[in-house]
Amino acid sequence: MRVLIIEDEKLNADHLEELILKYDASIDLLGRIGSVKKGIEWFNTNQHPDLAFFDIQLGDGLSFEIFEKTEVLCPIIFTTAYNEYALNAFKVNSVDYLLKPIDFDELKIAIDKYKKNFAKEEIPIQRLVYDNILNMLTDNYKQRFVVKVGEHIKSIPVTNILYFYSLEKATFMHTTDNRNFVIDYSVEQLETLVDPNKFFRINRKFLISLESIQDIISYSNSRLRLELKYNNDMDAIVAREKVVKFKEWLDK
Repeated sequence: MRVLIIEDEKLNADHLEELILKYDASIDLLGRIGSVKKGIEWFNTNQHPDLAFFDIQLGDGLSFEIFEKTEVLCPIIFTTAYNEYALNAFKVNSVDYLLKPIDFDELKIAIDKYKKNFAKEEIPIQRLVYDNILNMLTDNYKQRFVVKVGEHIKSIPVTNILYFYSLEKATFMHTTDNRNFVIDYSVEQLETLVDPNKFFRINRKFLISLESIQDIISYSNSRLRLELKYNNDMDAIVAREKVVKFKEWLDK
């Protein structure tokens, strides 16, 4: 059986590969793809695998975008860190999924299901399937955040948020009217709640919107320094390990 892995996080890819070979050491792993762009190139130029594992959220977008640009003629097992809200879409469209962190028993069930129901068939991913799952995901990104201002409650649209940042064990949002608000989420949680096409986590501290960037400057050790709107006090440095993905995000 020939298997392709599409996953942009090395630790997750290593873990998935280890589990696949634990299931069957004779499986032929064709490669590991880390971006939407490279996934499109791979399916345009290579014989399709028997089975592919697709991580949903890649550094340059959602892996569903691959289906828009090229024909995928193999069954897909999606891997995802998303919560339950997204999973109904996979059930409706008969697409299997594995919830991270991936468990070996769950992987075994998924591959057994593939062998029973999909092996040796060409199963093109129809545009309707892509649209249904994409709509399910994007409809569930947060559109507003509720904050407390003194004795008052405000609802802030996501379109009014320039960036989120952590400071002294608290998390803040900075808005287009140059105001800061404390919010009850960590930066890690926020990364899963907002649209990755519009927000990018440049380091442990900052999750920024595209609209917040005023300038991008080369910095030491192959990093980048960003000048953000209304930010004069804190360095917004793109971590070295995120520079490539950040540039891909800018170039979408």
